[in-house]
Amino acid sequence: MTVRETIRRETAKLTASERKIANAVLADYPFGALQTIQELAEKTGVSAPSITRFVSKIGFAGYQEFQRQLIGELREGSRSPLDLKATEKLGDGDFVADYARRAAALLSDMAGAVSQQQFDRIVELLSDPGRAVFLLGGRISDSIARLLSQHLRQIRPRIHHLPPAQEDWPDQVLSMRKQDVVILFDFRRYQPDLARLAERISLMRHPSIVLITDKWLSPIARHADHVVALPIENDTAWDTAICAVAFIEAVIVKVSQADWPATRGRIETWDTLRLSPPTMKSGDDNDA
Repeated sequence: MTVRETIRRETAKLTASERKIANAVLADYPFGALQTIQELAEKTGVSAPSITRFVSKIGFAGYQEFQRQLIGELREGSRSPLDLKATEKLGDGDFVADYARRAAALLSDMAGAVSQQQFDRIVELLSDPGRAVFLLGGRISDSIARLLSQHLRQIRPRIHHLPPAQEDWPDQVLSMRKQDVVILFDFRRYQPDLARLAERISLMRHPSIVLITDKWLSPIARHADHVVALPIENDTAWDTAICAVAFIEAVIVKVSQADWPATRGRIETWDTLRLSPPTMKSGDDNDA
């Protein structure tokens, strides 16, 4: 369990002062607690002894152990398949059946990691036709972003998938408005260019930023309004995207249902244009 998960689990037991500390840590997680105890005390207006009691209450022997855990989480976020290979756990039996069982367990974990309230809020944002939606992912995760964007385009207008070339981003960023939504996918071995993009659009354009990431949290979380932290570990050298795909499929279903008559009409028109392309009249091939 990450420090973030631990804090949220223990929230009900915290005093008012301790909740101030918890909110400060979570608001800039994990970097908010990687400062000295005196700096955190000054930032929150809570005494250093109160911070010590807080970390003790959530299960740490002291502030140094608390910070070591956070630093360990940062290291986890940079682990590559070469690192994960050393801890790989593969059975000797039917690998496909075993993999399916692992996938089912992860999907069950995902159901507990994403609250209904958080899911509903994201669906509400994406269902609002007054909001343009911009999407982008990392080197691997952009394929998941593209899957979502392709489906959303059939459901509603004003869906924009940012191009891979950074030099082409300003054109899209300049069209973002405060009421729009930006969905970014970034899993461990996080991409610095996505974090810089999130920072700039947060400061300059102020859209709602939705981050789809893992439990160690992409640095984009510092600029995001909504953070969806999904399970990705399956005890192999390769992190899995199964929860990310399942999550966006659930989003697609609910967004399409938000205004089904409009969705149905758009898909019908879409299919007419796709399946019945204009036919050339005799002599059209000679037109210049």
